[in-house]
Amino acid sequence: MDNTEVFKLQQQIDILNYQIRDLRSLEESSQNKGEVSAGAYIAIDAKTKKVILEKNTDRQYPIASVAKLMNAVITLENINTKINIKLTQSMLKPEGQSPSIFLNSKISVENLLKASLIQSVNDASQALSYAVGIGRFVKLMNKKAKALGMENTIYSDAHGLSENNISTAQDLAKLAVHVYQRQPQILSMTKNDDFWLPDAKGKFLKFKNLNHFYALTNFMGGKTGYTVESKETMVSIFNINGKQVIVVVLHSEDSQTDTLKLVEMAKITL
Repeated sequence: MDNTEVFKLQQQIDILNYQIRDLRSLEESSQNKGEVSAGAYIAIDAKTKKVILEKNTDRQYPIASVAKLMNAVITLENINTKINIKLTQSMLKPEGQSPSIFLNSKISVENLLKASLIQSVNDASQALSYAVGIGRFVKLMNKKAKALGMENTIYSDAHGLSENNISTAQDLAKLAVHVYQRQPQILSMTKNDDFWLPDAKGKFLKFKNLNHFYALTNFMGGKTGYTVESKETMVSIFNINGKQVIVVVLHSEDSQTDTLKLVEMAKITL
């Protein structure tokens, strides 16, 4: 067995260990019966827009990497996903990197989008914004927010690192409805746990899906986020009792646990 085969085998072992940890994490979250810790949350029917559960839905909070959902919307509306982007130093400036996203590499828009949504790679999100001009890209994010009726939302960058990226549970539910109805391929990308790109030495590395819900059959897609200021944030869509339900949590101590609690509460309500 040569070194390449050994490396691939070790990768597969690591992947299995990650998946086991993710499943254990979900099991632990499902057994937590305490109160929902989120400062704000909402659960709505994605088709009828009927509110199922809510708390402080108009309260603004920093949203962290949930901002990457709007990044994906703007990317798909304005950039050919088949073109390649050559990565520059300025594109690689934000924190949150991957060895497969490196200086002077040429990566397709589609793969940068997957890196942004699956492993929440900030460099990938930043690189996408350069395809139309970073300043114009953020303006397009804010313009789209207004068009969707997200009146309490402001985007200040393409990736969500700044605490000036703010929104509400109600506004993010509107964005999730749009994604579900008009750009469901975004949801499909967020469920992907089999995405690989080569590093600078040509070794293919797996991008870890940071949303552990990918393993659940009733999970349709979504995005997680975290910064110190935002705490944990999450936008998810689940199939609950035959209905597609959007669940948003903001300023949470444990967004995964909170989301599962809201899903269980929604099951009783529906």
